[in-house]
Amino acid sequence: MSEIILQIDGKDVAASEDMTILDAAKKAGISIPTLCYHEEIEAYGGCRLCTVEADVRGRTNIVAACLYPVQKNLVVRTRSEKIDRIRKMILELLLAHAPDAFDLQDLAKEYGANKDRFEKDSSFCIHCGLCVRYCAEVKKKNAITFVDKGKTREISFIPEISAKECWDCKECFPLCPTEALQAAFVLAKAFTFPSSFLESAPAK
Repeated sequence: MSEIILQIDGKDVAASEDMTILDAAKKAGISIPTLCYHEEIEAYGGCRLCTVEADVRGRTNIVAACLYPVQKNLVVRTRSEKIDRIRKMILELLLAHAPDAFDLQDLAKEYGANKDRFEKDSSFCIHCGLCVRYCAEVKKKNAITFVDKGKTREISFIPEISAKECWDCKECFPLCPTEALQAAFVLAKAFTFPSSFLESAPAK
């Protein structure tokens, strides 16, 4: 596959045509924040935290770096006043769902995001989809899914599948940036095996 040259933050970067901006940046050692990206699964573009400015033929576009393909002579800016404002707003919205998530807190410090800007809706899940997609694409088990839509959307383990597949796996746990997945797992286990769950609970 032929190699092309693009510019990221003023640096010439060589990339193959099948790469995205995020791929090229990672190869060049340039950091772009992400919350829904994982190298083993298909890019999703759900969190939009990887938003960058991309200049093509004199026109500036705001794009998701994990989805946007590299192009010859593409000029990319991973940090600018506009990009920082966008990321700050995204983080403030996500912090309303998971104010105590360590990954979000670290990013909030970097971008000056205020975790109290929006009314709290502490579902803890930020809908990154990492657990759902990893289980489906890598493990091929489809034990986790999204239920509902919009503000009520959340992740849920499918009891008849998770009872067989999840107890000895848990590979998706480290992927969750907010620990919402672990809470959903405990809840699913409680409903699937109520007696064993009660037995393992600490005595009062």
